[in-house]
Amino acid sequence: MTRPKSISTHSTAVDVFLEQASKVPVPSGTKTPGRLVFAMDATASREPCWDLACQIQTDMFLTTAALGQLLVQLCYYQGYGEFYAKNWTCDAIHLREEIAAVRCKAGQTQIQRVLEHTLLQAKEHKIRALVFIGDCMEELAEQLLNAAGQLALRGIPAFIFHEGYDPIAEQTFRRIAGISKGAYCRFDQSSTWQLRELLNAVAVYAVGGIQALQTHAKTHARLSNVIIKQLTDQS
Repeated sequence: MTRPKSISTHSTAVDVFLEQASKVPVPSGTKTPGRLVFAMDATASREPCWDLACQIQTDMFLTTAALGQLLVQLCYYQGYGEFYAKNWTCDAIHLREEIAAVRCKAGQTQIQRVLEHTLLQAKEHKIRALVFIGDCMEELAEQLLNAAGQLALRGIPAFIFHEGYDPIAEQTFRRIAGISKGAYCRFDQSSTWQLRELLNAVAVYAVGGIQALQTHAKTHARLSNVIIKQLTDQS
């Protein structure tokens, strides 16, 4: 049996993600803050990469002021049938504390619940994007792709950040991103710096759109351009 373990290590990437979003000007005409669903696989297989990410990104802990531009909702699944969605927050410190309180548990993926939850939230709020971080997929692809189509109809791009090399998961993750007009990117334990840069790029996009991301890419070109190409190819 896998012993539960803290996943607070991912808060480093989340802090940078929120810090980046706080610096992006709100697009003209925008009166309400953007909302982004930030979903994570918290099953036991995710532990090793989070530990390594903590070691690499320890110096990236940043304390940020409350953001008035982007509201984030943390969602995660773990164990068998456990799915949690936290309150919307614009406070990076509060979000970090929520993540630190989570424990990884062995179980199966619940990506369908992530997508369905995002669609439910979209009935109450304008959701600018869904971010999902996971390493595998143990569900029927057809159901996930149908939900991805519903995301596209509501204008919610899914940004799928895939840890590892699972080819079955990659195929489905790429299709979810493509159908929803989002983007797919992969990272691994030897290059977890990628996750930080990818989250930065999505933060910029969620607040300022494709034009802000293109501006961001002038100084952060490597992975920003990966996302830009996928977004523009689908437009």
